[in-house]
Amino acid sequence: MADEKKDSRETFLFTAWAAAIIAMFGSLYFSEIRQYEPCELCWYQRILMYPFTIILGMAIVRKDYRISLYSMVLAAIGAIISLYHYSLQKVPFMADNADTCGRVPCTGQYINWFGFITIPLLALTAFIIIFSMSLLIWKKTKEAA
Repeated sequence: MADEKKDSRETFLFTAWAAAIIAMFGSLYFSEIRQYEPCELCWYQRILMYPFTIILGMAIVRKDYRISLYSMVLAAIGAIISLYHYSLQKVPFMADNADTCGRVPCTGQYINWFGFITIPLLALTAFIIIFSMSLLIWKKTKEAA
């Protein structure tokens, strides 16, 4: 029974790490290959996302499930920033208050797939995946203790 819990936590940890890796390479693709200059809020999201690739990767190797509490907190902060950024892009009254966002406007939409998928929504999705997997790891670890 303990092996099943360990295996599920390992899978959850790998899923969170994979989401971070995909998000990191996705953001690098948009900025380095497509030449989309990140806005200020995009930089904040990157500052929170990029360390996950290393931290969660190390946790996988070490099978250190205690990282879940820290990754939950950081993912929640990243999700809040992403949700705010997405709201600036898609909610009209929010966009009116976003005139001081820096050199690149945070209301700009480099991509708008299907009329609603923008870069902040992609980041929000990654943060939600990382948060959810971390929450599951945290719960399984508490059950095992």
